[in-house]
Amino acid sequence: MPSRLPRVRTQGEGRSPRPLRGCRGAGTRRLLLTQRSRPRRPGGEVAPLCACSQASAPAGWAVPESILGALPSPIVRGLGGPLHRGLVVRRAPPGSHRRGGGLCERGLRSPPVMDGDRVEIDGGIMEGGGQILRVSTALSCLLGLPLRVRRIRAGRSQPGLRPQHLSGLEVIRDLCEGKLEGGEIGSTEITFTPGKIKGGTHIADTKTAGSVCLLMQVAMPCVLFAASPSELHLKGGTNAEMAPQIDYTVMVFKPIVEKFNFTFNCDIKKRGYYPQGGGEVVVQMSPVKELSPINLTERGTVTKIYGRAFVAGALPIKLAKDMSAAAVRCIRKEIRDLYINIQPVREPDDQAFGTGSGIIIVAETSTGCLLAGSSLGKRGKNADKVGIEAAEILLRNLKHGGTVDDSLQDQLIIFMALAKGVSRVRSGPITLHTQTAIHFAEQLTKAKFTVTKSEEEDPSKDAYIIECQGMGMINPNL
Repeated sequence: MPSRLPRVRTQGEGRSPRPLRGCRGAGTRRLLLTQRSRPRRPGGEVAPLCACSQASAPAGWAVPESILGALPSPIVRGLGGPLHRGLVVRRAPPGSHRRGGGLCERGLRSPPVMDGDRVEIDGGIMEGGGQILRVSTALSCLLGLPLRVRRIRAGRSQPGLRPQHLSGLEVIRDLCEGKLEGGEIGSTEITFTPGKIKGGTHIADTKTAGSVCLLMQVAMPCVLFAASPSELHLKGGTNAEMAPQIDYTVMVFKPIVEKFNFTFNCDIKKRGYYPQGGGEVVVQMSPVKELSPINLTERGTVTKIYGRAFVAGALPIKLAKDMSAAAVRCIRKEIRDLYINIQPVREPDDQAFGTGSGIIIVAETSTGCLLAGSSLGKRGKNADKVGIEAAEILLRNLKHGGTVDDSLQDQLIIFMALAKGVSRVRSGPITLHTQTAIHFAEQLTKAKFTVTKSEEEDPSKDAYIIECQGMGMINPNL
């Protein structure tokens, strides 16, 4: 979904949109939220987002009349603000014609779809990937909610569980001595019944280059509410595509997430790269009674820019130097008055498995905010291009005026939902991953999110305030 609210029109107004196919909701008026960047599946097909059971909405979303009547008038008129201030309409299971999952500015929300005592999750909507599994199973574990996830990664080129997703499910199962059914590679449906969260030592191994940072994302919220301290041995890729690099986790995620009033140690035993993986990190953390809310709304001014450009295995250090130099040249075009310190590094052979390269650049502000840009090298990709790519991502994150970058946005949502009190984070345009995390956090907890356009004197800034009234999760073991 787009980060801005698209124009809203009723069917029949102006140019006629393509009709909704297979919609069972005859007699309900619909609004079509037309926009340029609706989620699309591989091949360009528009993802079906009609609230009705069998409908697909190639021209937009269908909004039931019952929900329409409760919407704030600015939403109905289509005036300003991000789409989150409207609602997210989730497809109900075939034949049920249930509407659910919506939240409007006034707090309108429908309960999650239930199958007996088990919560039903559609794993193919919105972001449609592993994040739905991570958020829903972590909250299932924390809240003791039996869960069924259907249509796992339904829109992906390889639907169903991949090794990294299965490893995440298995570590959650082991953390709470739960029961997992359907846990096999390629499975498109799983059921999970959680038990009591325990501490101790737990091992998760993707046996591929699947990201250890994504394993950390699913396990960390759970061990915070365990009965005793935990040690997680996470094996796989430390610097993987389509996931935060371990350097980002240590340099950006860790100091920011610890503002929720907990600490953890992350020891990088060995780095692992695509395609073999072979990396290992050990995460140690103690449980907490509850999480404190955070307030990250003041960006301040950039005071430092630093980072590391690395090579490992058979690659020469010259590539790291080229990445660093290209990144500095790119940043210098926009920021001329700061010293930029990006260190070229060759990883020791005994601390890296395989061959890899990449770069991370961090900007630190006067208020303690950390925003970053990163990129990975690969065969045939020029080292200068890798450095420039990371620099451009950093500059883009600095331009929107938010206090967190695009990669951190969605990672904070589950902690905001669990915290006691109101958290506020100023961010750039809301990513689809963040929208997805908010959607499922609201479905499974009592947390309430609102997203509003930040009031800016500078019209070039594109910032939003994500606010959450957390559920106030209490650790029953402490």
